Amino acid sequence: MNMESSVAEVIRRELQLLSPAGRSSGALADRLLDPEFVEVGASGRRWDRRSMLSALPVMQGAADDGPQYVPSEMTGTVLAPGIVHLTFETMIDGRRARRSSIWRKPDEESGWRMYYHQATPVPDA
Repeated sequence: MNMESSVAEVIRRELQLLSPAGRSSGALADRLLDPEFVEVGASGRRWDRRSMLSALPVMQGAADDGPQYVPSEMTGTVLAPGIVHLTFETMIDGRRARRSSIWRKPDEESGWRMYYHQATPVPDA
């Protein structure tokens, strides 16, 4: 897989995690989060894989009829073979955040999985 297709695949997976279908599906989130996943959320809370998998279905952005994440300016860079870094912004329910995700692909069988994510709130102007 070349660098462009690696970034495109990671963006596709990131968008899945941002969608209501991805957030509400424990099976899909389980496939997309790395076994060693860690997140520092916009609230400053540190999440591990288990706590995130448990919380995702009830977090904001998981309901089809509720507020949903609107991503913008998503770009990716291959840092090394099997490591992609994404940066982007989201808007949900009037709140904006800058986001950074590191995805890794240890082998062809497991596919790309989110290893680390951080969200930083953007204050109102």
